[in-house]
Amino acid sequence: MRALILIVALLLAVLLVAGFWLYAPDRPRAALEARYAAAPSAFLEIDGVRLHLRDTGPREAPALILLHGFGSSLHTWDEVAALLEDRLRVIRLDLPGFGLTGPDPSGDYSDPRAIALIAALMDRLGVAQAHILGSSMGGRIAWRFAAAQPARVMRLVLMAPDGFAAPGQGYGAAPRVPLLMRVLPYTLPERLLRASLAPAYGDPAALTQDRFERYRDMMLAPGVRQAIVDRMAGHVLPPPEPILSTIQAPVLLLWGERDGMVPAAHAADYQRVLQDSRLVTLPGLGHVPMEEAPEDVAAALRGFLLAE
Repeated sequence: MRALILIVALLLAVLLVAGFWLYAPDRPRAALEARYAAAPSAFLEIDGVRLHLRDTGPREAPALILLHGFGSSLHTWDEVAALLEDRLRVIRLDLPGFGLTGPDPSGDYSDPRAIALIAALMDRLGVAQAHILGSSMGGRIAWRFAAAQPARVMRLVLMAPDGFAAPGQGYGAAPRVPLLMRVLPYTLPERLLRASLAPAYGDPAALTQDRFERYRDMMLAPGVRQAIVDRMAGHVLPPPEPILSTIQAPVLLLWGERDGMVPAAHAADYQRVLQDSRLVTLPGLGHVPMEEAPEDVAAALRGFLLAE
């Protein structure tokens, strides 16, 4: 018995030491906003959510709304926005549960909730119609918005969009959240974070130290890690084909040739059911081409969005 007690005590000591070294608390909001929310950042309360957004370019120009992917923030669009805002009103936001927007007090991270918030934001900004561009998870929200709000979408850009179930997943039911993901609100090992980000880039060198620190800091924003777990636990993916087939807006599918997260071959799934689509594949680029080659992305967007 004494030996068993000693073993249990040693195990507890190891767990306490490991917990001490692995524990990563949220960063203070004031410090993060001082670093990442300088002008032209603004905050608007929309249906109880304090949305972090940037709204740049001529107010009389056609509007373009940019929706980032899972675990990202509006900062992923910085360079592309700067290349487009001479001809477009560029509106980008941290989706609820991410970045400096942080958690949705309602606890609802479903796509219909995101669609309602985007529509309410457009109303607040006086934008009746807009082009919508979504990346990855933001791509899924974008095409669901286009199906739900067709009168509000002029043209739609889907950048390596999410929406079709991966092998082993299904439709219509929330997935089980792995135990390791459930400890995310308490820890964020930098080595694991870097390993999870690296496959998003066609060229590993594109994950610069500044970019890595930004992703890390946005993950450590107050409440974001718990919101990510809550989003995963409540996410129900509907069969995409019946929804995609109703989209009437012209669609540009934009894919990095070396995308290791959502391979470019998946574009065929969308082209099979969309009414009006075209595909542009960007050589040598990965899942976040707007960070790796913003000039190439901006050129493709100009050709599609500004065409007469």
